[in-house]
Amino acid sequence: MDGISDVAVGVKRGSDELSMYNSPNSGMSSSSDGASNGSDSKKLRVEEAPPSRVLHIRKLPNEASETEVIALGLPFGKVTNILTLKGKNQAFLEMGTEEAAITMINYYTTVTPHIRNIPIFIQYSNHKELKTDAGNQRTQAVLQAVSAVQSGGSPSSDVQEALAAASSPVLRIIIDNMFYPVTLDVLQQIFSKFGTVMKIITFTKNNQFQALLQFSDPVNAQQAKLALDGQNIYNSCCTLRIDFSKLVNLNVKYNNDKSRDYTRPELPAGDGQPSLDSTVVAAYSKDSNSLLGALSPLSAAAAAAAAAGRVALAGQTGSSGVLLVSNLNEEMVTPQSLFTLFGVYGDVQRVKILYNKKDSALIQMSDANQAQLAMSHLNGQKVYGKIIRVTLSKHQTVALPRDGLDDQGLTKDFANSPLHRFKKPGSKNFQNIFPPSATLHLSNIPQDVTEDDLRLLFSNAGGTVKAFKFFQDRKMSLIQMSTVEEAIQALIDLHNYNMGGNQHLRVSFSKSTI
Repeated sequence: MDGISDVAVGVKRGSDELSMYNSPNSGMSSSSDGASNGSDSKKLRVEEAPPSRVLHIRKLPNEASETEVIALGLPFGKVTNILTLKGKNQAFLEMGTEEAAITMINYYTTVTPHIRNIPIFIQYSNHKELKTDAGNQRTQAVLQAVSAVQSGGSPSSDVQEALAAASSPVLRIIIDNMFYPVTLDVLQQIFSKFGTVMKIITFTKNNQFQALLQFSDPVNAQQAKLALDGQNIYNSCCTLRIDFSKLVNLNVKYNNDKSRDYTRPELPAGDGQPSLDSTVVAAYSKDSNSLLGALSPLSAAAAAAAAAGRVALAGQTGSSGVLLVSNLNEEMVTPQSLFTLFGVYGDVQRVKILYNKKDSALIQMSDANQAQLAMSHLNGQKVYGKIIRVTLSKHQTVALPRDGLDDQGLTKDFANSPLHRFKKPGSKNFQNIFPPSATLHLSNIPQDVTEDDLRLLFSNAGGTVKAFKFFQDRKMSLIQMSTVEEAIQALIDLHNYNMGGNQHLRVSFSKSTI
């Protein structure tokens, strides 16, 4: 790898290769590839290159940096070289081993990779190694820094400069599309791959789960941000948005499930918060591991599991998908109303209001993750004037009444309901799950329905409409009630409401305000 001529060779060979990948299914078709021939185009598909440790990456956004491209390969093993073709929005990435490259390709065929929220394409290159200019110091510095951090060492000072390491060891983390609960332990598990995590503080702001996380070294923070920003913790949801915090040191007063100082285990739980019992922590982190192990793009084992097609949003074995809900308003509550409310956070299979204790109900979700999600969002909310309590039940399923026995309609089976929001894998609904809020998102609005019609409809549900806003196409809108309780009530009453012409209104909680 010496001499500037090699760069020219690398780029030249790269551009030769580019013409080989204008296959109809690549989204980069040339006029000569037969894509215009409709179904015939499939016959003209270029045969894929055999596995190679060099990967060819296409459709990169203009502003994509080398470090962002390198970050794609980081979870799968050592990255040994990179060549970017700026004008063509393409790059070649060389992995340390062919196995790492195969794992990476297999993973990214199940989960579309993104850089700066733009989907990109990755495939094997025809090259077996990358020949680039060893004198390209910046690239070498970035690679050196990455491998140093990966192997647990600390990059040399000149590499730190090359990386422009941030001065703050503290990251501010926002979780978008939080379909599954993300705990302090999950964050610690993910971020500790990049260095020693000293402190974490979690909180909710603007209806979004956020965290401040402090590393022992700013270089680790830089590396974690580089590798994890924009990644999903679980499949197609719980997206990490990471920035550097202006703080350089976190002051943690309590060790509990909201904040933790790993350097001071003697801190009190404080604030009326129970200190997390170590057995609970162990059990929960075990579950989290199985989830992360199956769904996280942040480890090569995960990638291999995904590649083998084992990625399913199924619950962990042995944990219950059944919830016990208590302190319900027994005069008002019905299986249908519980199905609608809990159906915002998962697909409800069965609901049983308890015959001898009608202020309590068992709700069976599709899996344990959905149960956990519903519990974390709905416990403590006010429904029909009462603050409800939601806990995990010891039951594994909700039993239906025996044939011929009438239980006064207290048990209902919703297994075949057409109203399940999450039946379709990868549905957009996975990305639009938010805590109960006073603002509701309405969709599937018929063209002839006016703002006044909707204001009247939602006022009649027993609340006060504070604000309303149509989206541009008028098929969707936001409507703001005066309280979260009123919004919950309106969602229960009006989700799937027939607006005429067999068009049914869809109602969800929104993270926006008007």
